[in-house]
Amino acid sequence: MSAIYLLIAVSLLVALGFLAAFLWSVRDGQYDDSVSPSVRILLEDGPKKENNSNSVK
Repeated sequence: MSAIYLLIAVSLLVALGFLAAFLWSVRDGQYDDSVSPSVRILLEDGPKKENNSNSVK
């Protein structure tokens, strides 16, 4: 039974470590995207062309 308590404590410490790393990276600006919004219009697809290969001639 003591092994379960130890595993729960270790898993909580690991989870808190991941949460702290995530919060640190968000505050540090790792997820800020300043490039994509300005070039998004250049990467969008144009209007789709119809495929007339199925039409009967």
